[in-house]
Amino acid sequence: MNLIRPSWPAPANVRSAQTVRSGGVSAPPFTSLNLGTHVGDMLADVELNRDKLACYLHLTNKPVWLEQVHGTGVVTLPLSVQSSTPAVADAVLSRTPEQVCAIMTADCLPVLFCDTAGTVVAAAHAGWRGLANGVLESTLQAMDVDPANVMTWLGPAIGPSAFEVGGEVRAAFVAHLPQSAGAFVTHGDPSADKWLADIYQLARLRLAAAGVTQCYGGDYCTYTDSDRFFSYRREPKTGRQASLIWLE
Repeated sequence: MNLIRPSWPAPANVRSAQTVRSGGVSAPPFTSLNLGTHVGDMLADVELNRDKLACYLHLTNKPVWLEQVHGTGVVTLPLSVQSSTPAVADAVLSRTPEQVCAIMTADCLPVLFCDTAGTVVAAAHAGWRGLANGVLESTLQAMDVDPANVMTWLGPAIGPSAFEVGGEVRAAFVAHLPQSAGAFVTHGDPSADKWLADIYQLARLRLAAAGVTQCYGGDYCTYTDSDRFFSYRREPKTGRQASLIWLE
């Protein structure tokens, strides 16, 4: 199984991994390591993919999968109530060893968090709505540590040359943080009010404003790298990759 290992100076007891689309059993168009049960893939194939991933990573506990809704909700592991339905949230954190935080994406930005002491980890799903509404800030608040002692890794998302948005998206970010204007470039006919957005830059700006200075990653494009990544904008019927983090 091919995985991306985040390149960041996380403490030795912090483990993390980023899946790519190869290494699973799903048939086209979900070829092949699709980890999402909500995209139309055969559920048996998804469960086998999830089991293969857990086995490959030698996980004591399987990852906790969320129902992501482009919001700002955060849950803490282990969950107080076990349920057959996923918890509804867009970020997850843990202070307990072997509890695996997982976020699924296919163009949205996954962000992994840890503190420099190795006492808490988190993962957040930051589509433009969640990012604009404060999912990263909500995650930091739930971690309850000094942001100066937090480091982040920005995983695979749609790149700045492919992420076209409307003027309302730009306005939402600029209203919160005026310097966000620098993350948008006019695209096409100016009268159409279309922009290319750099979601990595937008995330870095939000994190910096919240006091996080240690930010790594952010050099992928799910839309153009079809060999490695699923992309909803490229293929609306597609799978999901996952970003995972846990304390060893």
